[in-house]
Amino acid sequence: MAHMANPLATVDQLYRRTSSFSALPSDLQDAIFFATQTLTQAAGLLLRLPQSATAQASVVLARYWLEDSLLANEFSDVSAASLFVVAKLGANPCRPRDVCNVYAYLLSPSSPLFRRRPSSSPPEPDPDPDPSSYYLSESAYAAFQARILRLESRILYTLSFDTHVALPHGLAVTYLQALDFCGDASRSKITRRVIAYLNTALLSPQLLYLTHQPNALAVAAIYSAARDAEISAKMPECPWWEVFDVDREELGFLVVGMRSVEGLVRKLQADLKGFATSGMITREDVRAEMASRGLEIRNGTGAGAEADEMDEEEAMMRQLDRRAERMEE
Repeated sequence: MAHMANPLATVDQLYRRTSSFSALPSDLQDAIFFATQTLTQAAGLLLRLPQSATAQASVVLARYWLEDSLLANEFSDVSAASLFVVAKLGANPCRPRDVCNVYAYLLSPSSPLFRRRPSSSPPEPDPDPDPSSYYLSESAYAAFQARILRLESRILYTLSFDTHVALPHGLAVTYLQALDFCGDASRSKITRRVIAYLNTALLSPQLLYLTHQPNALAVAAIYSAARDAEISAKMPECPWWEVFDVDREELGFLVVGMRSVEGLVRKLQADLKGFATSGMITREDVRAEMASRGLEIRNGTGAGAEADEMDEEEAMMRQLDRRAERMEE
């Protein structure tokens, strides 16, 4: 049964991610995670990869960011490298040239990704894409490929070459069959909604795929889909989730996490200027936002933490020296 389970994030890893590895405010961390995962999903579609491969890339990316700083590399480069690694190890490998071309388009002004118009503005016809905006010269392609290959080795080393990801999608369909939700065309709605919840959970900054096993994710998606107004599926009155080895507390947390992604994105759009409207977020955007808040970026694993530690040690040594001088006097 090991192939149906995932290695979960430890408490220490989650603590370091929110404290030591990044001095970024939580809303910026959430914006970076959501935008990068959305970019990964869009790239998987354009590369014509199966959703299973794209979902595995999203989980690998989240695992990598548990061990490395968000600001260590450009966010789009980490997304491209994660997708390239998973596709390379699977049944649908992608050429580096294809990956570079897809990301060049998605990051260009011609891409509709992250360029949502304000709801108050009148609708306008989409302009024709300008091919020159996403053209990659040979030097640009060589630089992009070098970054991807460097990050590929970095991701594999950080994860100890363990890229196994067990996805809950297949389990969810099996559970639906056990609950007698599959069989005719009218019941296909809940199946599609369950898969939609599972795919949306990949974008959640709460790291649902890193803190819960696939069986719990599948049960939470079924419960959420059945409770939707347009589905209104009749569920067993007994605590049926216990049959699939999920307790009530875990189910409640996952349901809230899956259903709160849309509200989180709306809040980020309201709080962060230009989020999801002016293109993919970059490290320069994060630095500019931090500067506007009067904050300084310090990577907890880099020179910032070392400098703080040295300052504390130096202050302590000075105090000891002063005490020694007073005792001598």
